[in-house]
Amino acid sequence: LSESGVPQLVQPMIWDYAADLDVEGKVQLIEKYRRCGFSKVWFASAFKGATGVNQSLTLIGHHLKNHLQWLKVASNSPADVLEGIALTGWQRYDHFSVLCELLPVAVPSLAVCLQALEHGGYSEKIKENVEKLLGMSNLETETFMR
Repeated sequence: LSESGVPQLVQPMIWDYAADLDVEGKVQLIEKYRRCGFSKVWFASAFKGATGVNQSLTLIGHHLKNHLQWLKVASNSPADVLEGIALTGWQRYDHFSVLCELLPVAVPSLAVCLQALEHGGYSEKIKENVEKLLGMSNLETETFMR
């Protein structure tokens, strides 16, 4: 790869939507990309639409955990390597499936994930901030929103 010149033309994106993604494995993957000449990488997470083909409601806790894992990957990687993170919100689990997790039911998940990334973690204060921003009295992250 380094001899091909590709690393000067593109930046790889590392995709993983798992709540328990392998932090050390991702850090090692970033190091492999660096050795090949890539100076920057992107991460790709999901705030909705990546947990099941027939999912109609968004389990916020799953996506929050995924973003917290990505923050660990970033903190264990060289400071200058991360170009950004793409928060995907899939409307279909795959191209052959019906629509899943429509945007309105996933807005609380998007807000939680964005706040966690902006603040470098998640706390009760951040939860309260999201509730205030969305006009909600009780944001549930480990059960489906009522």
